[in-house]
Amino acid sequence: MDKFTTLTAVAAPLNVANVDTDKIIPARFLKTIKRTGLGKSLFADMRYNADGSEKPDFVLNQAKYRHAQILVAGDNFGCGSSREHAPWALLDFGIRCVIAPSFADIFFNNCFKNGILPIPLPEAEVAKLMDDAGLGTNARLTIDLERQVVVRPNGEEIGFEVDPFRKHCLLNGLDDIGLTLQHTAAISAYEAHQPAWTPKII
Repeated sequence: MDKFTTLTAVAAPLNVANVDTDKIIPARFLKTIKRTGLGKSLFADMRYNADGSEKPDFVLNQAKYRHAQILVAGDNFGCGSSREHAPWALLDFGIRCVIAPSFADIFFNNCFKNGILPIPLPEAEVAKLMDDAGLGTNARLTIDLERQVVVRPNGEEIGFEVDPFRKHCLLNGLDDIGLTLQHTAAISAYEAHQPAWTPKII
């Protein structure tokens, strides 16, 4: 998992509440267990017409937001089913941070496991960032995870809370596998002292 330390990037405004995981990545795209290749299907029903052509009004189809790495969204983002493909699709598109007034719990947890930083902020603060995002490439947000601040284009800093353990994992690029591999020596030592008759996991 890539580390998340400081990110300065264009933010895309998606001022829509209750964007569920089926809107983020529709069920018909869940046939793969690969984490790559899903970015093209991110927000597919909102992003494309039935013939596959782009809807020009959708934010990520606009030239200034095609390479956005931050998403400023509405309340209750990521609600619905628990599919982990939702953060996979966001990450594959290039989104590393989502800011919203609130998140669905399972989606929120899945983001951390996949290197995405979800930041819940009061609605008044999100409204400011939504306005900033509306300026497109003329304004970039900076997310400083170590200091736990979002820096607006005008220099104002908005603090946010994050669980210390999750912060540690993001700063160091540690997913569940990475955390386990930190104990490789202890695991190997334990296995070396098991009786010969102990079943081996291959």
